[in-house]
Amino acid sequence: MTLDQSTIRQLAEHLENAELNRQPVTKITDDHPEMDWEDAYAIQYEIRRRKEERGGRTAGLKMGLTSQAKMRQMGVSEPVYGFLTDAGSYGDGAEIDTAAFIHPRIEAEVAVMTKSELAGPGCNIGQVLQAVDFVTGAVEIIDSRYENFRFDLKSVIADNTSAAGFVGGSVMRGVDAVDLPTLGVVMEKNGEVVETGAGAAVLGHPATSVAMLANMLAARSEVIPAGTFIMTGGITAAVAVDKGDTINVRFQDLGKVSFRMV
Repeated sequence: MTLDQSTIRQLAEHLENAELNRQPVTKITDDHPEMDWEDAYAIQYEIRRRKEERGGRTAGLKMGLTSQAKMRQMGVSEPVYGFLTDAGSYGDGAEIDTAAFIHPRIEAEVAVMTKSELAGPGCNIGQVLQAVDFVTGAVEIIDSRYENFRFDLKSVIADNTSAAGFVGGSVMRGVDAVDLPTLGVVMEKNGEVVETGAGAAVLGHPATSVAMLANMLAARSEVIPAGTFIMTGGITAAVAVDKGDTINVRFQDLGKVSFRMV
């Protein structure tokens, strides 16, 4: 680490205030170019601590940069991870207040719920598939706290990987009932198809994303507990949404997820 604890706390407050006040800021590496990956996650964890201290609940974990193209673009060899909050949890059919965000975008994803603990290092797809209770379709709402969605990787990790909310599906199936790599997804915005994709867009197999998460957490001596909800990463590109937009995402074998921005 290169930043002291006082600076980490200050930057966490700065980024969380940007979120709470819906006021975008410049990327934090502009003022702290020396910060490293450990600093970035330390800031993220401090934001998480602040939320939980105020009574918020961590509702799950999420992975980002889970396509090979995005990792090459950002010059990294593994995805990034963040956390989900109960305040950002929405059900299928929800009406979501656009004013709660700065510049929201959405991604279609496969989510899983674990029934047993997963731990790295060395976690693999087979262990993940045995540990998954069910899979479901979901849509993540991302909302970078940085101006014009302009950031570098360390800044976005500190900003909790742009996590802002998620809409969970109502259809849940066991992993044996779904072919995750070939699972097709169609995203419609206001009745028009805007994105399509398949589960293989997530590191070839969404379970690979979960295994990588377990192995990354092992570096912090952490595990994925039983009963953890995990967003495995974007199958589709991020699509901007605004007030009045109606979203319908259809998942092969997993039903649909729909909501409206109001």
